[in-house]
Amino acid sequence: MNSEKPRTIIADDEPHIRTLMKVVLESMGFEIIAQAANGQEAVDLFLKLKPDILLMDINMPIKTGLEALKEIIVLDPALCVIMLSSVSDVESVEQAIEIGAAHFIRKDTPITEIKKIVNETWQKHTRR
Repeated sequence: MNSEKPRTIIADDEPHIRTLMKVVLESMGFEIIAQAANGQEAVDLFLKLKPDILLMDINMPIKTGLEALKEIIVLDPALCVIMLSSVSDVESVEQAIEIGAAHFIRKDTPITEIKKIVNETWQKHTRR
């Protein structure tokens, strides 16, 4: 079994959300290799670092999470992407899943539930 920590990029325009996700994911054994503050940075970091998993906000400046997801999924259709959403913007979440996101997390989700979603999504992804 691969014991390496999943290499993770967190993309969100809100620094406190990036910090929260970093703390939560590190506590679960994920390695945070980079953080992006907008969609373009997320794409650039993805290209440079080739992460195992990407947590990305839907609403970001310069390039939205959906625009970045479209670019990234074309390059790596097997990438595990979990979208972050501040509003229950059902339409955007559905769009993200259609494009190729594995799951989504609302930012107001309790930490125990965030851990559960990330863990289940990652486990399902690694079994593929």
